[in-house]
Amino acid sequence: MSAFSGKSALVTGASAGLGGEFALKLADRGVNHLMLTARRADRLEELKNRLLSAHPLIQVETITADLSDTDAVTKLMTDLDRTGFSPDILINNAGFGDIGAFETSDSTKIEAMLAVNITALTRLTRWALTGMLKRKVGLICNVGSTAGMLALPSFAVYAATKAYVNNFSEALRVELHGSGINVTALCPGPVETEFGQVAGRPNGRRQFAPPKFLCVDKADVVRETLDALARGQGRIIPGLLVRIPILLAESTPRWILRLVFNFASGDFRKERATQS
Repeated sequence: MSAFSGKSALVTGASAGLGGEFALKLADRGVNHLMLTARRADRLEELKNRLLSAHPLIQVETITADLSDTDAVTKLMTDLDRTGFSPDILINNAGFGDIGAFETSDSTKIEAMLAVNITALTRLTRWALTGMLKRKVGLICNVGSTAGMLALPSFAVYAATKAYVNNFSEALRVELHGSGINVTALCPGPVETEFGQVAGRPNGRRQFAPPKFLCVDKADVVRETLDALARGQGRIIPGLLVRIPILLAESTPRWILRLVFNFASGDFRKERATQS
């Protein structure tokens, strides 16, 4: 029997990208109750219809919520409590990035990114744990990033938020050892989703354009991640061509990484001069 058969799952950021793929693949693996949340109600409804078409017996519910809004997160948890929904599986997928020099960043976007990538993820994990600990069973997947393993110029805040997710997941996994609850940190490299469009800035000099050979298909990312969850694996970096250089970079002295990033990122001082 699948580790997911007959289970309930909450997926955040389910309206597109990895979130939508997680919902589809969880249904394929036997999850019988899906709770999907995201900002875009129309996208959620499309996904719900697609799921019900493929799996007529599955229960699919959607809740529109902007996780950058603290009150909206509180309401989401309250609404879920009111319905009696308590997930066996939590996929903390919601998140977004920002590319460009920190000094020219939009403070509103930065604050929203911190709220979604860190605060909402932490609060929802704490909320879901209550029921999981009572049942002594649960699977938690927090979507971090390979960016969280490095200090990335042009991605300073985003990489820092994902470092939080990666490390929070690892620490929580140790705390929950023996409880019946497994925590897995998904640390993808480039994936062909809407990430680059959202991370970019209007008329921004820097764009998210990784080499095609490093991009991993979202279906492969989710398949590898669900396999890792079922095995009880603590961290998954999908794609061999991503995994090898990232693991090498993790063991590289920081002063060497600084030299590499200084060369690869271009001269921020020239960029600053043209904007002054």
